[in-house]
Amino acid sequence: MSNLELDPQEIRCGADAGAGSEVLMGREVPLGGPRAMAVRRTLPGAHRRMIGAWCFVDAYGPERTAMRVPPHPHTGLQTVSWLVAGEVLHRDSLGTLQRVRPGQLNLMTAGRGISHSEESPETVLHGVQLWVALPGGHRHVTPAFEHHPALPVLEGPGFAATVVMGSLGGSASPATAYTPLVGAEIAVDGAGEIPLDPGFEHGLLLLDGAVERLERGPLVYLPPGRDRVRLSGRGRVLLIGGEPFGEEIVMWWNFVGRSHDEIAAFRKEWMEGEGYGAVEGFDGEPLPAPVLPSTRLKPRGRVR
Repeated sequence: MSNLELDPQEIRCGADAGAGSEVLMGREVPLGGPRAMAVRRTLPGAHRRMIGAWCFVDAYGPERTAMRVPPHPHTGLQTVSWLVAGEVLHRDSLGTLQRVRPGQLNLMTAGRGISHSEESPETVLHGVQLWVALPGGHRHVTPAFEHHPALPVLEGPGFAATVVMGSLGGSASPATAYTPLVGAEIAVDGAGEIPLDPGFEHGLLLLDGAVERLERGPLVYLPPGRDRVRLSGRGRVLLIGGEPFGEEIVMWWNFVGRSHDEIAAFRKEWMEGEGYGAVEGFDGEPLPAPVLPSTRLKPRGRVR
């Protein structure tokens, strides 16, 4: 899943907001068409725009629905597809055809430019779609796709953490990452202390069940300096984190760039049918890009 808004706003990012945890409420974003589904977008938010290199978090479901996202482009980021329930079929301009199911990772590195589509039959869908911003030295890498059907699990008293991206407590995901980060699904059963990298900022999102001090919907931000977090209850929690991202970026629609002119060039290439390849096998037309805003997009840092 990607950003299907017809009138996407400039997504701004500024310097650190200071110490202390924050509750990022997010907003409901309706995604139209046959998918007819709403997501809760907690990153980017009105104030905090990134956690480490993680720059986009959409949570959806559980809801019985069908997914149909026509071909659309991406640049300068990685898409991380993680399901709690259901399945999604991914196609891309590299020729990839791959289903993803719960417990499996689909990771697409857009790099200098890629296009893809996503579909599912009518089923109960529940999951998250995340983006990772690529740093300047890697944002023009060759596009790539990875499917990881099995991932390492870090176990401790009261928890089992599937390491989706990066590393956690010495367990490392095989997925390609370009900045120091972590992404994990933590199954909480009782009470446990999950190790954290104190150099990272982190976010916690309750996926299901009941875990103390977490509610369904909001994303809880934890600033750098913590070496563990205590979770108690029974449920599943998404943990994301990473070193604070030091670059200013421009996010608009499905692009991550560094300037208004760069975003405009990405859009022009897509609308003229250049630079992103073709997604074979999808029955339908690609998504047209929205109209750029009348004001120039500005690069920003991590928070407003």
